[in-house]
Amino acid sequence: MNLQRHRSETPDVNLTPLIDVVFLLLIFFMVSTTFKDNHEIKVDLPKATAKAVQRKEKPLEIRVTSDGRYFVNGKEVINRRLDTLKRVIKKLARGYSKERRVIIRTDRKATHEAFIRAMDAVRQLGFRKISIPVSAPDRK
Repeated sequence: MNLQRHRSETPDVNLTPLIDVVFLLLIFFMVSTTFKDNHEIKVDLPKATAKAVQRKEKPLEIRVTSDGRYFVNGKEVINRRLDTLKRVIKKLARGYSKERRVIIRTDRKATHEAFIRAMDAVRQLGFRKISIPVSAPDRK
């Protein structure tokens, strides 16, 4: 009888593939994770307790249409040049103080050039209080 001895070998567990998989998962999660990065500045705005003051002076109003035409206090300016616009504003603003408010209303589709030309004319004439009204977006 041949008796062979069976050597009892201890099972060998190779950890190298397991470590490779763990490192690959670690790299995957590190690369695909997005971190929250807020660039917001939190501002605590003051609350107003007084009622709005009603102004008795009528402001000078400039309207800029979508096609670039100008209307000063409802009267159309004959052309779109800066010097013409300044002359019309100066003529209609006689008696206005430089502290009087100027409202520049623009159509949503008006060009930036037309809007900046109106602002430039007002600033060159020395008016300091310029208002640019906007409408609130529709809330659904």
